[in-house]
Amino acid sequence: MATRQLLAELAAEHQRLTGCTVSIESVGGVDAARRVQGGEPFDAVVLAADAIDKLVAGGHAVAGSRVDLVRSGVAIAVRAGAPRPDIGSEAALRRAVQAAASVGYSTGPSGMALMQLFDRWGIAAEVRQRTVQAPPGVPVGTLVARGEVALGFQQLSELMHLDGIEVLGPMPGPLRIVTIFSGAVCAGSARAEAVRRMLDFMASPQADQVKRRHGMEPA
Repeated sequence: MATRQLLAELAAEHQRLTGCTVSIESVGGVDAARRVQGGEPFDAVVLAADAIDKLVAGGHAVAGSRVDLVRSGVAIAVRAGAPRPDIGSEAALRRAVQAAASVGYSTGPSGMALMQLFDRWGIAAEVRQRTVQAPPGVPVGTLVARGEVALGFQQLSELMHLDGIEVLGPMPGPLRIVTIFSGAVCAGSARAEAVRRMLDFMASPQADQVKRRHGMEPA
């Protein structure tokens, strides 16, 4: 879901330049991987790089077809108008997490990394009852905007366009959680060359400005 708006814009530009029609379906990463593994007839798949590698290893994506597209960082948000806690250092962020009435995170790789951070801090047990995992495909920012989560962690690209929240900023430097999103050709595709051309365009410098506008960096 972190890449859905970016992919829609890049696909439209690729279609404008080449005439090749691209139809994109955006779902949560866990669901996307499951559907590709289940043999649904997709030509291409875009997921976190490690998820793509698992699809390749399982024979569900073409070996050697992985193309790294973007680097996407996690940001932190509160409800619009709520107090803005200090998140400028590791110690400050830890205090903010411990003080928050509830903490929201996603089902994707960024959520797993956040839970690992809480473990490293030794506060996982302390905050477990106050953590809320957003359902697959539901932005954490939506829960923040509704007041269901006090402090939300998710990809900046998924937070920056939502109403009703304020993005505090990225996690402090040493704690930055960055996910590389990659594309690959699905094993059952009959349009492998067309997919490769599309992914090459999405990874090219032509796409860099669009990526930055959506809160991501070229991979």
